Order: sequence, then structure tokens, then C-alpha cells
Amino acid sequence: MKENQRLKKLLDDHFSGDPWIDVPLLKSLDGITAKDAARSIHGLNSIWQIVHHMTCWRETILERVKGKKIPSPADNYFALIEDLSSKAWVNAIKRLKESQKDLQHYLSVEFTDPDVSPEGSSYTRYELLQGILQHDAYHLGQVILIRKMLAG
Repeated sequence: MKENQRLKKLLDDHFSGDPWIDVPLLKSLDGITAKDAARSIHGLNSIWQIVHHMTCWRETILERVKGKKIPSPADNYFALIEDLSSKAWVNAIKRLKESQKDLQHYLSVEFTDPDVSPEGSSYTRYELLQGILQHDAYHLGQVILIRKMLAG
């Protein structure tokens, strides 16, 4: 199996399939209302902020593997969410799903030279894309923990 196929499978399983950790990312977000997604407990980032953060990093890494130089923002993409409407929450999930489609498209059509580092990066394309899995898994754990805290 080629590296792009392995990465595609791992990303699909982790996002909405059957990952080895038993909980796919999208399933962890099922049933969360905008109100709960926006709640901050004990000063922690909210689920919404975490989703925004993951989405932004997915988009950034995808652009970086394509050779664009995108600096890391000072806020690490943990911005305050200003529009707390249900529609905005639906759009946040939609944007996360779009990032998944974009990654899958890249791996299907554009992914070449996995061992090459994009200009300005000390990591290879493969390492950057593998990092998305690690990053998402880390934040998936946070989402699950916050959900448990919200449930009381």
C-alpha cells in the first residue's frame, strides 16, 4: 500500500470510520448543541474553540504541504468564538468536514514526494500529514473529556 493510501485510510478511520481508538472524531461531536459547544469549563477552551483550532491547523498544514509559507498565529488558532448561533456551530462542523474532503482530495490527486520537506519546513510532507492525525487524536481526547464534564 502506498503512503498516500495509508494516510487516506488512517484519516478516514479517525475522522468518521472505525479507528483503532474506537471513537471517530465526528461521532464525538454528535449531539453537541451550539450552547454546549461554546461553554468553557474552569477556563478550558470550549469544544467549539477546539474544533476551530483543529480545522485551522488542518487547513494550514494542507497549504504548507503544497508549498505555501503560512506562519503559526500568535493565538495558535484559539480565538474567541463571536457568533454563538446554532447556524454558526453547524457551519463550524461543515468547515471541519470540508477540511477532511480537502485532505482526502490532496492525498488522492496531488500527494507526491512524501519524503520531501516543503520549502521552509523541517518536516516532510508525510510527517506533516501524519501530524494531523496525532493532533486530532490529542484534541479528540479533550473533546471527550469536556463532554463528560458538561454531562456533570
